Amino acid sequence: MPEHSFSPIEGKLDRFTIDSDLLNNNLGDPTVREVIVHIPPSGLEIIDQGHQLPVLIYLAPFTSSGLARAGWKAFAETLPQRHERLVREDKMSPTILVLPDCFTSLGGNQFVDSGIMGQWSTWLHQSLKPEISARYPTNGRFGLFGKSSGGFGALHNAIHHPEEWQAIATHSGDVGFDLLYRSEFSNTATQINKQNGVENFLRYVKQCSKLSGDDFHALMTCAMAASYDSKTEHSHSYGIRLPFDLETCILDDALWKNWLAFDPLTSIEQNINSLKSLDLLFIDCGNKDQYGIQYGSRLMVKMLREHNIEHFWEEFDGSHSGIEYRLDYSMPMLAEALQI
Repeated sequence: MPEHSFSPIEGKLDRFTIDSDLLNNNLGDPTVREVIVHIPPSGLEIIDQGHQLPVLIYLAPFTSSGLARAGWKAFAETLPQRHERLVREDKMSPTILVLPDCFTSLGGNQFVDSGIMGQWSTWLHQSLKPEISARYPTNGRFGLFGKSSGGFGALHNAIHHPEEWQAIATHSGDVGFDLLYRSEFSNTATQINKQNGVENFLRYVKQCSKLSGDDFHALMTCAMAASYDSKTEHSHSYGIRLPFDLETCILDDALWKNWLAFDPLTSIEQNINSLKSLDLLFIDCGNKDQYGIQYGSRLMVKMLREHNIEHFWEEFDGSHSGIEYRLDYSMPMLAEALQI
């Protein structure tokens, strides 16, 4: 039986909201977002002594939120509990840990600027960062970390806004889109055709009491389309268009190219110097990842080596699930990299 953490939070746990027009969207999602901030006891002592702390911002995986990582779960450890344990065991220096709610009606977030879902990438550095700096004594150094979609988001924002982020960790982050996403297109077409189109499918999702696994994966593909191809006005509601024909499932090369521009295998190559300014680039992935992310990760690491970009890489024995323990490796390294 796995061990459960009964440890009460002994540090500071704040909750507040941020409202930003950057999050205006086509989905009807709120622009007011809740944020949880945790500071462990020793971090509070450092602040009381007139010193400052670095900031770690957690980006949640698909179907989750930063709020969930602060919530109780059986046989598990919340992220604030993990933060306090690592600091208490002298494995990590204290930080200002930020857990924002970035969930959307499409089931998750890739943390990119989207005309459909909101300007989430810009929100991170133009709304969330200034709010944290105004409320807490930061040392001006910020890191991003997350798993899956959150790991992708951390890497995407480091690539495109290197001046904003000093360290990142991506755990099994989305990479290698050809292998990762295209295998789901036929199922997506099947589920959407059952409802006679994207608009009706999304209406069905909102109204149904429980989603099937196939429906969920189709919704996830719609979310990726809203994230990676949202620059053009489209005829149906929300503005989502798919990179394949719904009748034949034949790929539309022009639309698929829009997706590939977000693939780290493409964006790193096109912005090769962006990652060189990072004080830590942490990457890991399981060798049995059920989405095949290990293959894209291997290609990405090969690219980083060829361009002499410093990074930490580990391919561990495991899958895409149940890998929260990997935070015991990344969080201390991030905290160390963000010290002045």
